[in-house]
Amino acid sequence: MKLVAVTSCPTGIAHSQMAAEGLEQAAENLGHEIKVEIQGAMGAENELTGEDVAEADAVIIAADTSVSRDRFEGKPLVKAPVKDGINDAEDLIRTAVEKAGGNVESPAGDEQPDTEGAGGEPDAETGQSPDAGTGSTSKSEESDRKEDDGGIVAKIKSLFKGAAEP
Repeated sequence: MKLVAVTSCPTGIAHSQMAAEGLEQAAENLGHEIKVEIQGAMGAENELTGEDVAEADAVIIAADTSVSRDRFEGKPLVKAPVKDGINDAEDLIRTAVEKAGGNVESPAGDEQPDTEGAGGEPDAETGQSPDAGTGSTSKSEESDRKEDDGGIVAKIKSLFKGAAEP
């Protein structure tokens, strides 16, 4: 299945890239194609073309900033906070595939995320999601997150946690 995604965070320096990489790895692991546009401090990288969007079966927006949905009209869409693109990318991919009418084979016990994503819709006035820009994560939230199975995302997480690399 072909997917497109947009990642964006208020600062647009690291989290956008980490979410993009998480989505790319998850799509590859699950056997899907994905192209991810990264919106950040330096503008948009890897911009989605009209052809990319037209060929896509579903759209994922993992963002804590306002992302225009106009170009995705008529496509199944999954909206979630950028942290879900980092920590729960496979669930986002599965949800997008399911919304597109694809067959989702999920290991027993896995639950699908809320299609509209936690964090709510962007505020009409500010354009940011209710939890956008807080930048704070408690230690208990960090420890509750599942670990990635490898790649740069896992390495960056382990550095931030102060854990030694295995």
